[in-house]
Amino acid sequence: MSLPQPSTDAGRSALDAFLSESGQALIAFDFDGTLAPIVADPRTSAPYPGIVDRLADLAGLLGTVAVITGRPAETAVRLGGLDRVPGITVLGHYGAERWEDGRVVATPAPPGVELVRDELPGLLDGLHAPEGTWIEDKGRSLAVHTRRTADPDGALALLTPALSELARRADLQVEPGRMVVELRPQGVDKGAALTALVAETSPNVVLYAGDDLGDLPAFAAVTALREQGVRGLNVCSSSDEVTAVAEAADLVVPGPAGLTDLLGALTDALRGASGV
Repeated sequence: MSLPQPSTDAGRSALDAFLSESGQALIAFDFDGTLAPIVADPRTSAPYPGIVDRLADLAGLLGTVAVITGRPAETAVRLGGLDRVPGITVLGHYGAERWEDGRVVATPAPPGVELVRDELPGLLDGLHAPEGTWIEDKGRSLAVHTRRTADPDGALALLTPALSELARRADLQVEPGRMVVELRPQGVDKGAALTALVAETSPNVVLYAGDDLGDLPAFAAVTALREQGVRGLNVCSSSDEVTAVAEAADLVVPGPAGLTDLLGALTDALRGASGV
């Protein structure tokens, strides 16, 4: 299995460092759209076949393996079977929750989440939200999905202004995504979560893989880390729905299937380098 090459000098330098200094490497992933294909109902999400086995293989060769997701940490672990990956850290709710070794540590949710929980159903009724619109309650945040409507983009355009105003009143942040708008606490994002994890683990090289707009802060964090001497590689798990992520990446792979192949190629390369 050949190892794909990044399109940027910074990405190629990071990949070289990843292969030569794997024991000091940090590799982190988004969940939905990256480790798991996007599905109409996120409650039925499941990892791409074989990808968690790839993560488990890599965990024995790397310094740190992490997942950074907007989902609750325990939900991502349960849906993904991520507890099979030795030593993995799962940062849920954009870093507000941390799962390690079967235990979750979390910060309190702000009161605005309860306000949104109370008002959101009536708001959608008043806007005559199209059939197929549904609310996902994540505990610390709420998301409005339009993927199952007849016109997902049109439904988002209809609902987003009112959702943004509700978020403003609740002192929450609006997070757009692939046919979804999430209302979540301010002050947390994947970039901040990744930066904090890097500060804790002190890697020499970082790889982050994501697919959606919520992953762009993590990409920006990798770019900022390069200026501090930490080499970094941004990988896009590509889709036709979001192009901005591919434009910001050093390496683009075709969705979770392509990422599975990349992880397999990395594992083969690392084992070959070590003679395992």
